[in-house]
Amino acid sequence: MASALTVLFLSCWLAGHSGVWGEPTLPKPSLSIRPSRWVSLGGPVSIWCQGQNQSMRFVLNKEGSNFTPVDTDGFEAVFPISNVSREDGGNYSCSYRGRSEPIAESYLSDPVELVVRDPSLPRPSISLSPTGVTAPGADVTIRCQGQRRDVRFFLHKAGDLNPQRHVDPAGDGAEFRIPTVGRQHGGSYSCSYRNRSEPFVSSQPSDPVQVVVVEPSLPRPSISLSPTGVTAPGADVTIRCQGQRGNVRFFLHKAGDSNPQRLMDPAGAGAEFRIHTLGRQHGGNYSCSYRPRSEPFVFSEPSDPVQLVVAEPTLPKPIISPSGEVFLGEAVYIRCRGQGQGVRIVLNKGGRHVAHVDSEKLEFEFPINNVRREQGGNYSCSHHSRSEPFVRWSDPVELVVRG
Repeated sequence: MASALTVLFLSCWLAGHSGVWGEPTLPKPSLSIRPSRWVSLGGPVSIWCQGQNQSMRFVLNKEGSNFTPVDTDGFEAVFPISNVSREDGGNYSCSYRGRSEPIAESYLSDPVELVVRDPSLPRPSISLSPTGVTAPGADVTIRCQGQRRDVRFFLHKAGDLNPQRHVDPAGDGAEFRIPTVGRQHGGSYSCSYRNRSEPFVSSQPSDPVQVVVVEPSLPRPSISLSPTGVTAPGADVTIRCQGQRGNVRFFLHKAGDSNPQRLMDPAGAGAEFRIHTLGRQHGGNYSCSYRPRSEPFVFSEPSDPVQLVVAEPTLPKPIISPSGEVFLGEAVYIRCRGQGQGVRIVLNKGGRHVAHVDSEKLEFEFPINNVRREQGGNYSCSHHSRSEPFVRWSDPVELVVRG
């Protein structure tokens, strides 16, 4: 009858030769999928397992099933898949063990998901609410819309490896809400979906949308027009944006246009936007902002607006009165009469803006109390719709000041 010592020795020997010897003793390897863990159907992909010891036997595992081990003299092994099929999608992990000492085995790596993209699945669409640049602290909703039901939608942010997911089995769309938006939420987003019956087969991603967040700590830029005042059609106009820091990209915004015009000026703290051969389509309110080149989805607050007003000879000419003489210290009223209601009436002297008023009446009187010598000269007025900045000048009148 065998002794207890003999039985114990035999049990240890069998355990060692079967590859089981208590807890793993080698450090956990890392696993990566190249070029990406999202691969199109039929495309190539390689799964890399990297350990911390040389001359090891590497084993690739997919959801409990092992692939043929690979022996290598280096620190890593490659498991290539040349023609990816739907069945190749899934969760992979790997481990390694010594070739000469099979009892020395590592822990399993963290799992990595391989997702197969099927081009035959219709691509979803994506939209943002609200659109445009978002104020900090606001709530943003990203909606993904597909053409199939009983699917799971995934939201992807460029640069993030792990998508956020949402299950919506009752419909063909899903909403992802971002409450209290901050600068960390800025980025480029897209979405995809997977049939719930094939959890590792995905549609191609939607076109991207950008979440751009205003950062109040960035100093606001200033904006100026050259030439100033009302500009004749056909002229050239320069809109200058001036900031307080370099290495930024400036954006020019026209009220009502969803896509800003941009210009990069990394050498300085300002940028110029030129409008050649001015037409009435260029009239409007303009502002500018900038974003640091190191944070392309963070904007400064916009500058105060400037209004580009285009002279329009086809509009009815306003009437200005009176002309004549006035004595020093007296009061006089310059009356401007337009051809419509609900307009902005502008008083000019020598071609320069003096005053303006938004009026619901046909005419307005600009008072000059206690007339001074320098207030003599040629005056004209213009009027334009507050929603359409196109103007027509009146004929000038001369105000003569006598002592």
